[in-house]
Amino acid sequence: MSDSPNPQSGSPDKEPASEAQAAQNALGNTERAEVATQPDRSTSTPGESPEPKPSLGRLFLDNLWAANTFTVTLLSLVLAIVVGAVLMIVSDPAVLSTYSYITSRPSDAINSSWTLVSEAYANLFKGSVFDPEAFTGWLNGSNGWEPVLAPISETLTYSAPLVFTGLSVALAFRGGLFNIGAQGQATIGVIIAALAGFLLPLPPGLHLLVAVLAGALGGAIWGFIPGILKARAGAHEVINTIMLNYVATYFLTWLIVQNGVQDPTRTDAISKAVDPSAQLPRLLGDNLRVHAGILLAVLATWAVAWLLNRSTLGFELRAVGANPDAARTAGISVTRTYILIMVFAGILAGLGGSNMVLGSTASALTPLVVAQIGFDGILVALLGRVKPWGVLLAALLFGALQAGGNRMQSYSGISLELVTVLQALIVIFIAAPALVKAIFQLRAARAARLQTSLAKGW
Repeated sequence: MSDSPNPQSGSPDKEPASEAQAAQNALGNTERAEVATQPDRSTSTPGESPEPKPSLGRLFLDNLWAANTFTVTLLSLVLAIVVGAVLMIVSDPAVLSTYSYITSRPSDAINSSWTLVSEAYANLFKGSVFDPEAFTGWLNGSNGWEPVLAPISETLTYSAPLVFTGLSVALAFRGGLFNIGAQGQATIGVIIAALAGFLLPLPPGLHLLVAVLAGALGGAIWGFIPGILKARAGAHEVINTIMLNYVATYFLTWLIVQNGVQDPTRTDAISKAVDPSAQLPRLLGDNLRVHAGILLAVLATWAVAWLLNRSTLGFELRAVGANPDAARTAGISVTRTYILIMVFAGILAGLGGSNMVLGSTASALTPLVVAQIGFDGILVALLGRVKPWGVLLAALLFGALQAGGNRMQSYSGISLELVTVLQALIVIFIAAPALVKAIFQLRAARAARLQTSLAKGW
């Protein structure tokens, strides 16, 4: 036996490498063989059907049950309605008493609860959207067409000022500011608009234009004050706008009882009535309250959407709202932008206030003429995801709740405060998308991360 190595075997310290290389080659050949034997899924072969592609309806359902903005908003409404129904049952003593013997006769509790909740929500719908009885009466001639359109008229009447105040808050949000002062800006707007409406002797048409512009000017002045304080002195806009709300409210209370403003035929706190030449025209006749303010609201929504998405100023506004330091480095004047944001927000809120006295809601100044449209505008802006067209839809929803709540209170005996509870519940669920996602086991959204857009730091 020869001790010389086999010339074909090679060097001993290269044998392990050769064995590993051979193993890798064998594994690679096996994988290629498996790939070659697998059928081509992209093309159909005779005798074998290809994998079916998901249908359009299946894709729609898969994407629908995901944590996107639309689904979360819709499910928030459902949750608010369910919780509202529970509150109705708990607050009604007659219905609540049937639960004391629910184990013996559960049908009493179920039937009474269903009757209460269904009638309440039916009246909510009839008072805000459509009343089938009024439509039937119009068909058989027992009533005219006005009762058919009355629910929509009331909804649009309540929605018009909320669109303006919601846009005011949303515009400030997009610029990184939290405009709590929409209530005060609307109050000053309603004061200046009313004064122009009954003190200036102007011809029709021009009188209305001057009164509307006066309301916008009043809101702009009240928005300029916190804007300049924020830009020049660094004063926080939340504190300034809250304090200005009080100033505007007490100024209205004082002004109403002054000579030349108070109605001389009245002893209570009410001003002179706005001249008919300064009133916004009604769209559906004198018997229905909807007026041209809703058309101005739609126009304002389009203008704000164009400003934010199509203009240079809107780009600067959004840049400052996203990162003021980066915007300043890029050459954008943060000081100027803050002032313009609050001025534009004040103009919108002032227009909302002028709707309250130049429209059909009221024709004179009273201490409660503005109601709560400024604070409700914050809820509308949040519900609309601080997007202009979303704000418009949210204002329509809030207007429908307000209009339907009046009928629900009259016909079903449900407290009007429950409508406010429903509004609060909707905003709570929308502001907590993680809660809605957990309750309904929603999948993560594909396109974008779900979030509530707020001002930086809030």
